[in-house]
Order: sequence, then C-alpha cells, then structure tokens
Amino acid sequence: MNKTAIITGAGQGIGRAIARAFANKNYRVVIAEIDNEKGEQSASEINERGGKAHFVACDVSKIADIEKLIEKTINRFHRIDVLINNAGLSEFTDVFTLTEEDWDRVINTNLKGTFFASRETAKYMKETGGSIINIASTRALMSEPNSEAYAASKGGILSLTHALAASFSKHRIRVNAILPGWIETGDYSLLKEKDHAQHLSGRVGKPADIASACLFLANENNSFITGTELIVDGGMTRKMIYEE
Repeated sequence: MNKTAIITGAGQGIGRAIARAFANKNYRVVIAEIDNEKGEQSASEINERGGKAHFVACDVSKIADIEKLIEKTINRFHRIDVLINNAGLSEFTDVFTLTEEDWDRVINTNLKGTFFASRETAKYMKETGGSIINIASTRALMSEPNSEAYAASKGGILSLTHALAASFSKHRIRVNAILPGWIETGDYSLLKEKDHAQHLSGRVGKPADIASACLFLANENNSFITGTELIVDGGMTRKMIYEE
C-alpha cells in the first residue's frame, strides 16, 4: 500500500530534499509551497525520476490555504500518513525596529501554520494513525542578536510538539520535532574549513541529513518515539568554541 506524505515548504532547500527522500521510499508526495514555480519544479523533478508527486500552492499562514491543501490531498490520494511541517521564515530584525507586522508574519508562518496544518491533517489521520514531524531549529535553544521572532516561533514549536503528541496519542498519531543546526542549502563547496571545524561531526550539515532524520521518525518501527525533540546539528551545540 502506497503511503502519502505532505511536506510544506518543499519547493527548495531542506523541504525539497525531504520530498525527494520520501518519494525514493515510494511515498506519494504532496509538495505544499507558496512559490508556484519552485513547487512545480520540485514536483516535476520527482515525477521525472519515476516518483509520484503533486504540487499544491499553499501559504501556511492562511488557514483557508491549509484546509484546501488537506482537501486536495485527500481527494487525490485518499489518505495522509505523514505530515512534515517544514515551511518557515527566517527573518532577523533589529529588536528596536521590529514591527508588529514583522512579528506576526514570522509567528503566523512558523508557529500558527504548524498548528493548523497539524490539526487539519489529524482530522483525517486519526482514522489510520500517522506521523507528524515539525521542523524547529537549534535557535529554539540558543540565539544570536535580533532573532526574537524567529526564536520565539521555533521555541513555540517545541512546546506545541509535545502538546499535540498528548492530544493526538489516542488516535495513534505520533508528533515529534527535529531541530536542525547549520544546514547549508547553497553551494557547499564554498564553505571554509573553519565552518566545518565548528562541528563535532567535522562538517556542516546538508539537507539530506534532515531528510534522513524525517524518514527515521516517520518509520512505523519507531512508534515508541513521540513528543520528543531530535537535534540534528553535527554536535555544534555541544562543542565549546573559543576565539583564537
């Protein structure tokens, strides 16, 4: 039986790598993406390689878009087995000039979108059980200046994850969070040795590293894992770094 996975923000970067990885495991993949061109490209790439992908335009900050996403997925594939809440904005703004509009834009996309996508998916997923994976960030645990809205949204995702895990447990829906560290989505060859040296793993992360973690958490053999946080950062948050 073919399973269905929805990946939000799957038009590029980490989301695109996750969609590709699930398609390679014979999942029917729904590419939810606000950028039509990137979403179509991501779906086409998978289909051209023999996978099965369908693009649905979606702005996760809008509940109506999320409802349409779930409806279109059910109409086309009749079930949802995995939801990966990956869509998000990474905007850093000076704390003294951060506007209400700036704050709302980040929170509505990263946190509100994660909640409503999870809830609307669970309405169908509760018939069969399933896995919801929220992409948070190590910035929920550590910060740089002027990251208040982003850090708040990612920290909120961690709390939301265990709350949803509790609420959905009776429906056999597992909810977990992944906290990526430095994941290079650009030209990996441009990274310097000092960049890699900041990690206990000896290298900066790649989108495929997060995709592998998603496959692990989605696997039914790991059904004992729910309500937890998986840090995937090459050990960067555990490495003491001193300026020379």
